[in-house]
Amino acid sequence: MDKKLEPIYESVIRGDAASVQQDVQAAIDAGIGADDILKQGLIPAMGEVGDLFEKGEYFVPEMLVSARAMQSGLELLKPLLASAEVQSTGKVVLGTVQGDLHDIGKNLVGMMLEGAGFELVDLGADVSPEDFAQAVRENQPDILAMSALLTTTMPAMKSTIDALAGAGLRSQVKVMVGGAPITDEYANGIGADGFAPDASRAASLAKKLVE
Repeated sequence: MDKKLEPIYESVIRGDAASVQQDVQAAIDAGIGADDILKQGLIPAMGEVGDLFEKGEYFVPEMLVSARAMQSGLELLKPLLASAEVQSTGKVVLGTVQGDLHDIGKNLVGMMLEGAGFELVDLGADVSPEDFAQAVRENQPDILAMSALLTTTMPAMKSTIDALAGAGLRSQVKVMVGGAPITDEYANGIGADGFAPDASRAASLAKKLVE
């Protein structure tokens, strides 16, 4: 790692958004490419945050703070990445299913996916099966990621997969699901391609699904 990128890495792990912005701007001013800042500074830092979470050394609040810090740096890079046409890891359409207004977990997953280099289309909460299918048709993502926090809204995941099949889109996109009541068995039962129990593992799963 370039010495000038080490402060970015450390600031993301600490969750210090102001420092991340300063450090990213300093790296840009020093002539380091946006792609290098992303792939050698921000992405490895979020990988480390994910590892700390999985080891039980970080919890959801720490992960959220680090993810927000990473995003503050990413905002500075986005125009530069777009103009340089940097290759993203993949594209993900993300949303909470119909009838469910919970979005904290979904938002954290979105941040972790962006931290892993994915391009994100966030549909928000209470997204109908038809709207998910329409977003897949319009955006042609690699992955559709759905979240549900209520047992009563879990069936909307199956309805969405059925809507994709009905629209002739199911074979074009990988589907991953998550949320407090969701299990691996449920994901398999509804025909999803993968299940992640938390935001850190959602990013790892997404990377596996696009390999």
